[in-house]
Amino acid sequence: MAAKTNLSVVIDIGTSKIAALAGQKTELGKLEILGSAKVSSKGIKRGVIFNIDEVAASIDIVLKQLESQLGESINRVNVAYAGQQMKTLDHQGYRFTSDEGVVTETDIDKLFDEAKNLKIEQDFKILHVIPQSFIIDEENSGLNPVGITGSKIEANYKLITIPEIQLINLQRVFDKIDVELGEITLSSLAVTEAVLTEDEKEIGAIVLDIGAGTTKLMVFHDGILIYAAVIPFGGSVITMDIKEGCSILLKWAEQLKVRYGEALGDFADNRNVVTIPGNNGWEPKEISIKSLAFIIQARLEEIIDNVYFQIEKSGIEGKIGSGIVITGGTSDLINIVSLVKFRTGMDARIAFSVIQTENKIEEIKSQEYFTALGLLKLTLNKKGVSKKGKKKRERSGFSNLVKEVVQGVLDYVDEDNEDSAMN
Repeated sequence: MAAKTNLSVVIDIGTSKIAALAGQKTELGKLEILGSAKVSSKGIKRGVIFNIDEVAASIDIVLKQLESQLGESINRVNVAYAGQQMKTLDHQGYRFTSDEGVVTETDIDKLFDEAKNLKIEQDFKILHVIPQSFIIDEENSGLNPVGITGSKIEANYKLITIPEIQLINLQRVFDKIDVELGEITLSSLAVTEAVLTEDEKEIGAIVLDIGAGTTKLMVFHDGILIYAAVIPFGGSVITMDIKEGCSILLKWAEQLKVRYGEALGDFADNRNVVTIPGNNGWEPKEISIKSLAFIIQARLEEIIDNVYFQIEKSGIEGKIGSGIVITGGTSDLINIVSLVKFRTGMDARIAFSVIQTENKIEEIKSQEYFTALGLLKLTLNKKGVSKKGKKKRERSGFSNLVKEVVQGVLDYVDEDNEDSAMN
């Protein structure tokens, strides 16, 4: 193992599991995984923290597992968070260049500061400020206008916001375990970095992340995020449908879904049955795989139809040149690709990691780690990654947390230039 010089630790806080990775960038720019850990989540419903003590205990377990692998303590963690009530806003800013008539970094910084400090809906905070385009004297100048001559700059941004209380609760969780909370990234943005190629982002692609508690939708075109949405239900609702439809315990419903679940009832074999053990004198129960598949299909169709409604509402369907990339635990269901194609009329594939790592770690091939892997890539690609000290850093407190969150913008221009070694 190489010496740890720019170590970063990231955690994906999800409804059903908490997954963490530790890694660094090598001298050749490759991503090296130094540790991985995951536990089942407690205290989270539909992507939102509702029990601070339980979430803190789960994260503490994951961090202790990582510390044992790293041989040192972890003082700071960057987090991927679902943000169920996430909202997006479009912002347009204007500015005139200096007397020299050339766009400078100062011009762009001031436009960005204006966007990140925009007054928005009460009780919401800006999580990400994502550049969409810069127009100089009514000419589109792409995402890197510095050095272009002109007198008037028009900047277009997409703002991603989440309720302030969710940020406060995240801070409370990390205060409980005495670890500094670093940057917070929307989990759907993080997973995109792990499962979409730059070519797919360019010609247009949708990432459909069907998690346990939420379903996230991210749409890219011309290399930038153009639409995002969160649907407040996911795979756990399918589990509840199986529980009610088959009159069985929740634990058996989850096992049935994971082991035998299929997305298309017509394709399931009616001859195959699963026996659920009896309990307290009750006879064992036989459930056909075909009946199970129809229960799953009904709820999946509702989820996919909600997704397609978002696609139609946004008017972006014509910009999707590649198709839908399906990720999240629910994507493991047999025939889910066929169902997505049928319900949307668009091409689809199952997600796989597009990130090349220095060491071949089997865990990162699993869907469970894709969000953490994408966040690790984003974190290490940011300029000025600091070395992790042995002494504990002072925690930032909530006021500084919000400042750090909004400054943690995903700068696609800089990252695309820097991450070629990782792809």
